[in-house]
Amino acid sequence: MTWHVAEDDIRAYATGELAPPLLWSADTHLAGCGECRSRLRAAVDPVALDAGWERLDAELDAPRPGLFERLLVRLGVADHTARLLSATPVLRRSWLLAVTSLLVITVLAVHTVDRPALFLALAPLLPLAGVALSYGPGLDPTFEMAVVAPMHGFRLLMIRTVAVLTTGLAFNGLATLALPGYGLLALTWLLPALALTATGLALTPRLGPVLAPALVAGSWVTLLVVAEQYSRGTLAPFTAYGQSVAAAVAVLAGLLLHRSRDRFDARPLGGFPGEGAE
Repeated sequence: MTWHVAEDDIRAYATGELAPPLLWSADTHLAGCGECRSRLRAAVDPVALDAGWERLDAELDAPRPGLFERLLVRLGVADHTARLLSATPVLRRSWLLAVTSLLVITVLAVHTVDRPALFLALAPLLPLAGVALSYGPGLDPTFEMAVVAPMHGFRLLMIRTVAVLTTGLAFNGLATLALPGYGLLALTWLLPALALTATGLALTPRLGPVLAPALVAGSWVTLLVVAEQYSRGTLAPFTAYGQSVAAAVAVLAGLLLHRSRDRFDARPLGGFPGEGAE
C-alpha cells in the first residue's frame, strides 16, 4: 500500500459520517489493508461494534417473509401477527392441495352415484379439522412462539380461526358451485360446519386440541349414520329443522367459547388436558 486512509476519514467512517466518493474509496481500501482495519477497530467503541455485529447477524439469520406474510403486512396486519398467521399449518400449500383434491373427488363421486349426502357429510369436517390443526402443542410448529407472543391467547386463536374458516369455507363454496342441480340443499353444510367448529373450540380448554375435535367429528359421523337408518329422504341434519338445531348449537358453543376465553392464557406451555410440556 502506498497510502492509507486519513485519520479524520477513519473517524468519520467509524461514525457513519464519511460521504461518497471518499466512502467508496475507504471501503475498497479497508478490504485489503490490515493496518487501516486495525486503526478502524481502535476508533470504534467496542460495545457499539459488538452491538452492530449482533444486529447484522440477527438480520442475516431472520427468515425471509413469504408471499402470504408480505400480503398481510401490506393489508395493515402487524408484523408479529402476520408471522403467526403465515405459520399456520393449514394455510400452507400441502394442506390446501389435499383439501382441494378431497373436494374434487367427493364432488365427482356425488355426480356418479347421485348422493349429495356424501359432500354434505364431508364439508363440515374440513373447517373443523383445519382449525384443530392450527392451535396447540404438537400440532402448531410455532406454538412456543405463539405462547410468548404479545397478544391474548384467545385473540390469536380467533385470528387463526377466522383465517382458516375463511379459507375452508371458500374452498367448500367453490365445490358447492359444482353441484348446481341440488339447489339450496348443496348449501346446507354451512351451518353444521359452523356448529362443529364452534363446539370443537369450546371443548378444547377442557379436552385438548386433539380429543375435542375428534369427539365432535365422531359425533357428527355417528349422527349421520343414525339419520341414514331412519331417513327416507333428506338426512335430518340437512332439513329445515336440522339447520335450526345446527344454528342453535353454533350460537351456544360460541357463548361457551367466549366464557372460557381466559383458559387459553391460563394454561402452561403445552398445558392442555392430556398433553405435557416437552
